[in-house]
Amino acid sequence: MVIDVEHYQRILGDELRKLRRGRGWTRKELNRHLQSEISLQTLATYELGTRQCSVVRLVELCVAMDELPQDLLAKVHRRVFVEEPGRVRVDLHRVIAEAAPELLPLRRWAEDRLRQAADPGPDSSSAEVSLDLAALERMAELCDLPTVELITHLRKLQPS
Repeated sequence: MVIDVEHYQRILGDELRKLRRGRGWTRKELNRHLQSEISLQTLATYELGTRQCSVVRLVELCVAMDELPQDLLAKVHRRVFVEEPGRVRVDLHRVIAEAAPELLPLRRWAEDRLRQAADPGPDSSSAEVSLDLAALERMAELCDLPTVELITHLRKLQPS
């Protein structure tokens, strides 16, 4: 299994931000609850996923926000990796918005799929689909891409 480190960091940062905001805290308020000194800029870069967070720092952030580190990492894992082996979840609206020319057949498929849906609104659950390996292989063939490369593209388009 290949890990997209940048994607993982972005999702981890997003989960840290959600956790902080869920407590109703600003970064400054979070900083006051930490054991060690961390600049607000550093906290921001963790939340943006542009800076790697050490395990000890991650535990410190979780403890300050009363979250078990393993629970936070489980949320990240569910978002980054396929929940069901061999399947990838995608948001059809994100597929349609993707500008990569090699994904044109996939965009056309997503547009057609949304047209067929009973409620094609942006908040519709029908906008999210889970693709199995056979479907991924066929779509990769249509896009003239290796399956692994298509899956990498699609992971970036997964629902939040």
